[in-house]
Amino acid sequence: MINNIFFIFIYLLRSKMESHKFCIAPMIEYTDRHCRYFFRKLTTKAMLYTEMVVADAIIYGDKEFFLKFDQSEHPIGLQIAGSDPKKLSLASKLGQDFGYDEVNLNLGCPSKRVQEGNFGACMMKDLNLIEQCLLSMKEAVSIPVTIKCRIGLDNDDPYKVLPELVERVKDIGINTIIIHARKAILDGLDPKKNREIPPLDYEIVRLLKRKWPDLKIILNGGLNSIPQAYKEITTGYNDPDGVMMGRAVYIDPYILKDVDSVFYNKTRREINRFEVVEQMIPYIEKELQQGTRLHHITKHMMGIFHGFRGAKLWRKYLSEESIKKNFDPNIIKKALNKIVDAQKEVA
Repeated sequence: MINNIFFIFIYLLRSKMESHKFCIAPMIEYTDRHCRYFFRKLTTKAMLYTEMVVADAIIYGDKEFFLKFDQSEHPIGLQIAGSDPKKLSLASKLGQDFGYDEVNLNLGCPSKRVQEGNFGACMMKDLNLIEQCLLSMKEAVSIPVTIKCRIGLDNDDPYKVLPELVERVKDIGINTIIIHARKAILDGLDPKKNREIPPLDYEIVRLLKRKWPDLKIILNGGLNSIPQAYKEITTGYNDPDGVMMGRAVYIDPYILKDVDSVFYNKTRREINRFEVVEQMIPYIEKELQQGTRLHHITKHMMGIFHGFRGAKLWRKYLSEESIKKNFDPNIIKKALNKIVDAQKEVA
């Protein structure tokens, strides 16, 4: 009995330690619950995150809409934005009550709208405020509280400001830090350009890992393939503990099929693209019965045939027909036939 408890403890501890080896980034208008359910058909191990949700929306809005998720999505983190410690505390507690495995404070979004709310990346100007917010969140929940940040803002010296931030949050018990290895330019660049123009600096992430080896440091930014991402955590030189990928997996979600074997050494039968789509049909049928619009699900599935003959026909048919006939799940099967016909033309 004692041996069984010990092994269960070790298993849970290892699972917790490995959960962030591969993370899928929180992306506004992308990583909603339908998108995450779809991703889970390709990887059972990756750490998933919600879209960024403002604390006010969680507290005063439709909680089911913002917080509902399927149990298959575990492990899953709720990313919250805000700068009011009390509201962040309440939102974190609600997230825990809904069953999330983690709450993550957004310190990286550079958009004008977010700046007007005094949260996101602009909070990196005020370490005292960040500390107050995180302490309040930690006091409200028993699940891990983590942060996602940039390496600095505008004219900051990242080698000065980022270690100061890490030192402060480490001292209050924040053990997992996700770092988008670019500065956030708050004036003059929109969010898209902020993901592309500021130069990447992976070296500073490695320096942080060398200085604080006990922290869990996750590298984000500029990772466009599974081999590239895996290489960054296996160089043998102050490697980060994990990676986070975003738009690359949304554009070509089928690359996620390799995550469990590459990052977690978990062997599973390789699933083909057609099987992924077919496995989504029962979920789609259930959601349609509950009033979900078909397009709200299928928009996340457009990229499953990325680079595959007939992909353009798939996207065109699915995008046009799912809007016209919003409650007909047979559209999925008809869209699949477009791919099959395209393959026959090659043969």
